[in-house]
Amino acid sequence: MSNKVMSVSNVSKRYGAIQAVDDVSFDVYEGEILGLIGPNGSGKSTLFNCLLGQTRPDNGSVEINGHNASGLSPSKLNKLGIGRTFQQLSVFPEMTVLDNIILAGQEHHGSMFSRLFGAPDAGLTPEADRLIAFFRLEHLRDEMAGSLSYGQQKLLDAAMAFMAGPSIVMLDEPAGGVNLTMLGNFKERLRTFNKEHGTTFVVIEHNMEFVMSLCTRVLVLANGAIIAEGTPDEIMNNQMVIDAYLGG
Repeated sequence: MSNKVMSVSNVSKRYGAIQAVDDVSFDVYEGEILGLIGPNGSGKSTLFNCLLGQTRPDNGSVEINGHNASGLSPSKLNKLGIGRTFQQLSVFPEMTVLDNIILAGQEHHGSMFSRLFGAPDAGLTPEADRLIAFFRLEHLRDEMAGSLSYGQQKLLDAAMAFMAGPSIVMLDEPAGGVNLTMLGNFKERLRTFNKEHGTTFVVIEHNMEFVMSLCTRVLVLANGAIIAEGTPDEIMNNQMVIDAYLGG
């Protein structure tokens, strides 16, 4: 078994009478692509926000790369090796594709002195151009991000998440609103990055085909708790999962 890069232990979150996340525990292993799925209202988004420092859980702990990450802000989590994409895109529409990616990397490179007195791009243009080429956005390098299609902005959002060289990337509904051609390209890019760099992915997604064809292991959440874990084939044939999605 590979090394653990994230360990989630007994995480719970309640909103009034609603138990959004109920004593959830799981590990994420180096180099895997882990899917997190579940029907609407299952607690996926709340759990993701608890892991990413946007929501403070009532109980439980999160460890990342051997460090206690419980209660840390998103910026501190980023410094521990966590990158993420957003369900609601976080690109800057009035900046170019290149400048968006450079900006995403600047906070993780150099000191305040080097940012004030060094090159305007902090020396990040070559790395930004490498990611632009990897995500096949070369023809859009100098275009304003706001002029890109939604699918192209999703690719840009991913490139921004990779700019800091994270060991784990959390993908929040990457397939949402993306056409099939662009989605196939995105999935192929993620597989390639995982294979070439060993980067670990955790994917929260409603698109079952996307998850089942991309992920190596899948967790299923229902009513705030994990009800199943296994390979995509095992999950697709699990009666508890079928009942949860069909309301049985």
